[in-house]
Amino acid sequence: MSSQPHTVLPWVVRRTRLPLLSLRCVDCRSESASTGEGRFRVNANGKLLDVWLLVRCVSCDRTTKLTVHERAPVGSFDPAELDGYHAGDPELVASRLLDPLLARRNRFTLDWNGAWRLDTPSAWPDEAWPVQVEVVFKDPVPVRPDRLIAQGLGLSRNEVLRRIKCDIPLRRPTSAGFTFTVMAGD
Repeated sequence: MSSQPHTVLPWVVRRTRLPLLSLRCVDCRSESASTGEGRFRVNANGKLLDVWLLVRCVSCDRTTKLTVHERAPVGSFDPAELDGYHAGDPELVASRLLDPLLARRNRFTLDWNGAWRLDTPSAWPDEAWPVQVEVVFKDPVPVRPDRLIAQGLGLSRNEVLRRIKCDIPLRRPTSAGFTFTVMAGD
């Protein structure tokens, strides 16, 4: 009997909406903010530009500015990028919000609860075990592999730890693709 998997199943993790920001409001002390409609504020000071991403507190609706660019020369911007800032381009909002440097500079983290889904094939192969699954991330959603696998297979996390062979730590969050093998149950 061969121990090599016969089938590789694709799983895809993708966002369903932009994540909330874990960011303390100066007015009401709430710790959640949203990009809402996704708007930027661009301010010219001579030949220098400041660009901020506007976010709103989910409790009191106070607007806060997150620094995207500070005192940057106008000539350093790609014209399409500058147009995107003026138009509030949704893809530009998403790319800036998901940028870890922006999060570090503005001291916030992303709250992904309810903002992603796992797409799995509807049919499970009837072939011999083991079965290999390849997980691909369309967005940098940090998830613990043991929780993701338990959700995708409908197993308890203890059963996941018993039946799954994987080259990455199952209990440490990751947002990078990985492959795991499901061994036959008892």
